[in-house]
Amino acid sequence: MKVGVVGGGVIGAGWAARFLLNGWDVSVFDPNPNMETTVLRTLTNARRCLPSLYDKTLPVEGKLYISNSVSEAVENAVWIQESVPERLDLKKTVFSHIQNFALRTAIIASSTSGFKPSQLQEGAQFPEQILVCHPFNPVYLLPLVEIVKSDISSSSVVTRAIDILEQIGMKPLLLRKEIDGHIADRLIEALWREALWLIHDDVATTEEVDDAMKFAMGIRYALMGIFEHYRLAGGEDGMRHALEQFGPCLHWPWTKLVDVPDLTYSFIEKIAQQSDIQSKGLTIQDLERSRDDTIVGIIRAMKKTSRGAGATVKNHEEKLKLKTLSSSGLIQTVERQVPSAWIDCNGHMNEAHYLETFSQATDAFMELIGVDADYLVKKDGSYFTVETHIRHLDEVTEGEIIAVETQVLAGEGKRMHLFHFLKGTDDRLVATGEHMLIHVSLKTRASSLPGLEVLEKLSYYLNLQVSCKYPEGAGKVIYNSL
Repeated sequence: MKVGVVGGGVIGAGWAARFLLNGWDVSVFDPNPNMETTVLRTLTNARRCLPSLYDKTLPVEGKLYISNSVSEAVENAVWIQESVPERLDLKKTVFSHIQNFALRTAIIASSTSGFKPSQLQEGAQFPEQILVCHPFNPVYLLPLVEIVKSDISSSSVVTRAIDILEQIGMKPLLLRKEIDGHIADRLIEALWREALWLIHDDVATTEEVDDAMKFAMGIRYALMGIFEHYRLAGGEDGMRHALEQFGPCLHWPWTKLVDVPDLTYSFIEKIAQQSDIQSKGLTIQDLERSRDDTIVGIIRAMKKTSRGAGATVKNHEEKLKLKTLSSSGLIQTVERQVPSAWIDCNGHMNEAHYLETFSQATDAFMELIGVDADYLVKKDGSYFTVETHIRHLDEVTEGEIIAVETQVLAGEGKRMHLFHFLKGTDDRLVATGEHMLIHVSLKTRASSLPGLEVLEKLSYYLNLQVSCKYPEGAGKVIYNSL
């Protein structure tokens, strides 16, 4: 399937990268001669970071095409994303060009930060085809997309838009009504206005304002929004108590949200100079890399608790397909990209993550035999690892696709004996992991027999692999060869 992107700046390039890494072909048009450089740099950042959110591989990357015209970019595209500068006249002109060449069934989405869809639809040939899909930078990492429709927007277009956005791992937020600035930008603008006043009145520097965000509310808001926070602030009595306690503060003259400081030359220079000092000589590329690595870490942490953006990534990951049977008869239990966070000072994957990968493989196999979350609850049982032996045979580097193939060596009674083969690029063997597990009652914490259905599935996989030779290295111990 094809996506057409009109406007190849930071946001348009981010959209292109998000779709490409989820298997869509993308054609981009922008008259700016630097567009291709922007798109390729953004795609490089995305390739490095987006796969790091997942413990499975993303679909095979789509093909990128640099178009010479709007018509070429949007021809036969299922989704068309407009990301040109925030000028209403320009956007309406672009929509007119798009609709001259687009499929009648295509979704035409605008990245606008503030315009309402009814404004964008005025004078359009097919106004019901246009809606707002407002993302956040970096688009290839942040999942939120505000979807805004007007009274004449097609419900089928909205439904299909939500479905496609979820397919590429995003979090569609459908607004109940159209409003200037949508939801998030209205909140951001309020914060931005007050921040400008704090600089203007010499209350704080740009770095100090940012520190107030980074070391407190910014961390909190990643997993809890403002209303959840105030619910907690209200203690056991919740939101009602919070409003009773903090509500009167809203009448105090603390903020200047309705006023804007004049952006004079001297004020702009003041902000710019403080910002230059704050950056400590880091380039934009340095800052982007640091930002992206941190976002990945935060979202991965939230995956464990299914909170915020972590829940979105987790839900998307569950829909990604994993080939379960390899050509050798072994069971593929892991396939993923090595994230930058796994690389140590030696420039290769740290040893701790070999064990983490093998642990993921064991968990995946346990799910195959029925020892999943439901089993743990209903049967009060699980498998505990009692012994592990890992052999490191070759290096693995950042961004490399790795896969684990699993062989069942034994699976009778309380015992399960697994042997994992970790393979890197070109199917080379980079490590093996041998694991002995014992079934345990989660009530008594003592060894116990698994359910009959589990033993039957273990027997099935043993029989499936009966022709597989006993792996080299199985049963070996560490010895001194010197």
